[in-house]
Amino acid sequence: MSDSFKVFLSALPEVCARDPRRMVLAADAGGRCEVFTWDADARRTRQVTDRPGGTMHCAIDADAYVWWFEEDTDGRGHWWYQPFEGGRRLPGLPGAPAGLPRGLAVTADGTVAAAVATRHGTTSVLVGRRGRVPREVLTTPGPCRLGGITPEGDLLALVGVSDGDAAITVMTATGRVVATLPRPGDPRGRFWCRGFSPRPGRPELLLVHESEDRYQLATWSPRTGLITHHWCGFDTEISARWYPDTREVLVRQDRHGRSLLHRVSLRTRTRHIVPTPAGSLLDAAPRPGGGLHYLWTDTAHPPVLHATDGIPLPQPGSLPHVPGRHTDLWTPTPDGPVHTLLSLPHSACGTDSACGTDSASAPASSSGESRPGRPDTGSAALPPAVFLVHGGPADHDRDAYDGVVHSLVASGYAVARVNYRGSTGYGPRWRRAFGAGAGSVGHTQVADLAAVRADLVRRGLVDDRAIALWGVSWGAYLVLLALGSRPELWQAGIAVKPVADWVTAHRMTTPTLRALDVRWFGGTPEEVPERYAFSSPLTYAAHVAAPLLVVGAHKDVKCPPEQIHSYLTALTAAGVEHEQLWLDTGHDGYDGATHVAVLRRALIFLRTHLGAPAPAGPSRPPARPGGPRSR
Repeated sequence: MSDSFKVFLSALPEVCARDPRRMVLAADAGGRCEVFTWDADARRTRQVTDRPGGTMHCAIDADAYVWWFEEDTDGRGHWWYQPFEGGRRLPGLPGAPAGLPRGLAVTADGTVAAAVATRHGTTSVLVGRRGRVPREVLTTPGPCRLGGITPEGDLLALVGVSDGDAAITVMTATGRVVATLPRPGDPRGRFWCRGFSPRPGRPELLLVHESEDRYQLATWSPRTGLITHHWCGFDTEISARWYPDTREVLVRQDRHGRSLLHRVSLRTRTRHIVPTPAGSLLDAAPRPGGGLHYLWTDTAHPPVLHATDGIPLPQPGSLPHVPGRHTDLWTPTPDGPVHTLLSLPHSACGTDSACGTDSASAPASSSGESRPGRPDTGSAALPPAVFLVHGGPADHDRDAYDGVVHSLVASGYAVARVNYRGSTGYGPRWRRAFGAGAGSVGHTQVADLAAVRADLVRRGLVDDRAIALWGVSWGAYLVLLALGSRPELWQAGIAVKPVADWVTAHRMTTPTLRALDVRWFGGTPEEVPERYAFSSPLTYAAHVAAPLLVVGAHKDVKCPPEQIHSYLTALTAAGVEHEQLWLDTGHDGYDGATHVAVLRRALIFLRTHLGAPAPAGPSRPPARPGGPRSR
């Protein structure tokens, strides 16, 4: 495997409000993210930042000043800015407390609002002007983020991270609370903040409302209050953004591992599909005059920027194609079919037409009926398989490029990405089937992994003697729980930054995650110790039969190293074969060199314990029998 590593775009460039041909973005700089400007007229980029740990957070204001957040190794720091063409960097909000970035918004007249999480566990909301000392308008306990600011800078939205009743607070720039959405005790469900309308003189806040079985658009304004637009509902999760010059909304829908775009008019109560290629849209934004920018990818192709308004967007050079065949599998469960994105190496497909995208059908209807199919694998030997288990758990695997999938398929492995119960992209009922409160946290997802494994074996798609699990964060937790609770099913496991010992993790993690534990388990470890024990990988450590690679991070505050050490000690006491790798990083992200080191170690580990797969075919786009995939 090459040591070269490229960071692919995960978000669109930010566009200057007064000059949409000037943009700023975070992109690859030698295997890490750094901030760049993009001049669409000159078709030229300029690298703004250059830091050993990379730079992720950036923005551009109406005067085309570039903003970025410069942080230390603990993620704490300050906002800085610089003219678009370059020059001296200056503190954006001098005198502001150091902390974690929780949002930045800049109005057309230069008013700046920012939220910063401090070391004391509070969030400070700051308002000021570029380059001047800001005033602190609010300090609130717990994690919050800035949800938006009106064009005039007179109203701000602050979003609580927890699932409490007071999810969104609308306040004036002086800190006076105007509205709490929804009001305490309101039975209407949860709301997500999507920002204020960019049209001057129209202080209207866009929201997404989750009801019993769908998601709907909602709005709030001082004149009308909170309104849910019941006529505009969606069966799976959505995100939404205002069009800049109309009372229309662009809705991006995550549905069954892929994306749909809808253009919605709140004035005429109409909506229609916006045509885009099949696959996933990692980001999409409406532009003035009805234009659209979006970031498209699928499993076989890294992300590519598209624009319908004729404005050139930055593009990477040559893009690799993932070899093999990429398809879907639907496996019955008690709560409906679980969806798997399946990638098969060329060596398992026989001829080019053997393993097409029509090999397994999606549910026939929203009722959950499935029509399983079976690809013709020809006479090729069955490949070893790796289950890549996504984290979150409020997330899902997408039909999108993943460098780990690319490496595995090119190495001859089949890859299964399972959107188990609790995943997003399949509607509120699938999310609620997570298992929390029923004493089955984690075991519900492990049951889905086991069901998909049995389905793959039954269909003759993978070698049942060579199946591994690989996950990160919550996905790594599920890897450990599956290896210990169903040891007969798996031949190897890789767990990167896992929850391994629930009780120790609960005591040492962040306040937000402790509160989440209490909601899931119905109490603290002292109040319901049996539930924590039943779902903790530590309980099953002695039952692990497969070789295991555990990767921990010394500075991880979400999955602290102490609880990983206690699990490793239990493995050693039980004589379980295992390896460990420690990173000098935190939980979220690492630079390219570290990523390559983990990937290399994992591939060597798999080759050692699953055997050497058959050589893969050339890295080229897969044929698509029957034309393009339908939605």
